[in-house]
Amino acid sequence: MAAGEFEFIRWLRGRIPPDSRVVLGPGDDCAVLARPGSDVLITTDVLTEGVDFRLAEVGGRAVGRKAMAVNLSDIAAMAGRPTAAVVGLVLPAGPGSRALAEDIFLGIEEVAKQFDVAVVGGDTNAWDGGLVISVSVMGETTGTGAVPRSGAKPGDWIFVTGPLGGSILGRHLNPTPRIEAARLLHQFVRLTAMADISDGLAADLNHILEESGCGAELVAEAIPIHADAVRLGARTQRSALDHALHDGEDFELVFTLSPEGGEKLSKEMPWPGLFKIGDCTKSGLTLIEKGASRALQPRGWSHEVV
Repeated sequence: MAAGEFEFIRWLRGRIPPDSRVVLGPGDDCAVLARPGSDVLITTDVLTEGVDFRLAEVGGRAVGRKAMAVNLSDIAAMAGRPTAAVVGLVLPAGPGSRALAEDIFLGIEEVAKQFDVAVVGGDTNAWDGGLVISVSVMGETTGTGAVPRSGAKPGDWIFVTGPLGGSILGRHLNPTPRIEAARLLHQFVRLTAMADISDGLAADLNHILEESGCGAELVAEAIPIHADAVRLGARTQRSALDHALHDGEDFELVFTLSPEGGEKLSKEMPWPGLFKIGDCTKSGLTLIEKGASRALQPRGWSHEVV
């Protein structure tokens, strides 16, 4: 019987004892380790051929870019600054493995240079299966500190940093980590909770709600829908809104802040393309659409763990 990755994470959290060096452990976008001056951020993601990409269609360079970018998106979700990365590669065995490894590194290097990240090492191996790549990124908190998933409160406003849905049409391979937006916003006004939208808006917002012990009410008409969601909906017979709510790999940010902070943000808008999509409540996850309220299921992408 298969259990979702989040059930496995909950099991792990129950097994890992507290440690004075650990400010924030499993269950958030990054782990946070205590350090004088600024805390250390650590995140890692594993991408697997056939699940996260089709190598024959996209090529090694695109895989490298995505592997680096999705980790930087986790750093963004903590309003942090990335500093260094290590890379683990398990290559398909064969005569083309060296050329593939070089292509992957060129993609990693492209994104690393863009965000001033030092690639400092890693490991390679080969086997008879498909490509597996794991990137781990280290970073540091800025003067305003890390933004966890656990700080939202009833009454807080909920925002996203851009339009959502339909990323599978191509955006999932070349995401733009919102590093600058997150740091700018957190310096401008205190954010209470934040996550990157990798599993889907409903699923990732629900992670915030579970960690914060509150609920949320979203307004359908306020949710920004990407043109890709409209195009994809024409193929799938699902609504563009449904894609915006539940598709994964948008890699925008969903965050909460106090009503006072929300008013300030709405008036001055230090970052273009912000959208208020709802409010935090005491419990539940609901969607108001055309004046009617209904329960919203936190569906989204989930790796299965056997």
